[in-house]
Amino acid sequence: MTAFFGRFWIDANIAISFLREGRIQSLMITLGVAIGVAVIIFITALIQGLQTNLIDSTLGSQAHIRLVSPDEVNLIAPPVDDTLQLIQEDKRPQRLRSINNWQQITDTLDQLPLLTAVSPNVSGPGFVRRGEALESVILVGTDLERYQKIIPLSEYLISGELRVSADNVLIGSELAKNLGVEVGSKLRLDSGQDDDDSSFDNNLNNNSAVVNIAGIFELGVRELDARYVYLDLKQAQSLLNLPGGITVIDLTVEDIFEAEEIAAQVGRLTSLQAESWIKTNAQLLSGLTAQSLSSNMIVGFVAISVAFGIASVLSVSVVQRTREIGILRAMGATRQQILRIFLIQGAVFGLLGSIVGSGVSYVLVWSFNTFGPNIFTIPISINLILVTMSLATLTGVIAAAIPARRAAALDPVVAIRYV
Repeated sequence: MTAFFGRFWIDANIAISFLREGRIQSLMITLGVAIGVAVIIFITALIQGLQTNLIDSTLGSQAHIRLVSPDEVNLIAPPVDDTLQLIQEDKRPQRLRSINNWQQITDTLDQLPLLTAVSPNVSGPGFVRRGEALESVILVGTDLERYQKIIPLSEYLISGELRVSADNVLIGSELAKNLGVEVGSKLRLDSGQDDDDSSFDNNLNNNSAVVNIAGIFELGVRELDARYVYLDLKQAQSLLNLPGGITVIDLTVEDIFEAEEIAAQVGRLTSLQAESWIKTNAQLLSGLTAQSLSSNMIVGFVAISVAFGIASVLSVSVVQRTREIGILRAMGATRQQILRIFLIQGAVFGLLGSIVGSGVSYVLVWSFNTFGPNIFTIPISINLILVTMSLATLTGVIAAAIPARRAAALDPVVAIRYV
């Protein structure tokens, strides 16, 4: 082992002496590698920051997986033997209905290690009235303690308190603007749900309520901020004529990109219809995939250009130092030693260039975060730096392989006579 490191140290000194002799060439290719590494790190960090911002803005206002009751379908009698049955079917309208045995299902889901949060909710259409103003909304009844683990409403609250009860609700900023209300104002909620056996007066009492605005939130999605109204779970059940029932179970998972597979597992376990954010946001996922593909293509082309730059410089170095290589061979240097000398040069180019390029990338990221559009910030991790430096060094070694083999293949007698 000591002999190996001794030989490696000698080869490294010879390689560095070759680099010092060609200072200008070495400096130029090192700067080229540095620029390439800086571009790779900055582009990769930029795409990661953009994707993180898109995912956060999308999933910050919705669950990763939603469980609902299966759609109601028509029951069609089977055809009689030896008959041809022609069917013209009108799909059944989907009514608002509760999930059967939702308490047991919730208890079961709470035990699954794949899930990080479980929140049963009741959700349905309704109207909000203030004076002559009337807005169509979505009434969401929930247990805030559970729901906060799905969507952290406290982070989106812009005024008032995070509180729902029989007399207090939370509304979105756009809805508050449209109705001209603020915290403390009163609203009338009406679900529009009615029972066939109920009189008009009973419907008015059971399916409408006057409530106070306890808080105003802003999720950052205009449609949600204009339509969502959060209520106490029992109050929403009463308004929507679902006493003791819930219509949806919201779930979150640790790895958001495994949501589709986990949704399939949970659907089979509960016999409910499971939809993941991946399925409901297919266009977003396509955009993220396209961004990743474009980023990888840029990284690939930059790495190829850096590799060709290192290979060209070392090829010229082999030609310029043919006599020195011949002398080293005549003094007893083996082909493996000559090979190692030029491979070490390639590694030095990659390592030094990546160190300088990492520093430049930090400056670029800082400039973007400080003077950029401030829409999102670019995170830069030490793992990205280390991986890029390793790839740059490996690229340098690979790029040096062909010139190194050419140098090792030189005949010492011919090389010494070379002028």
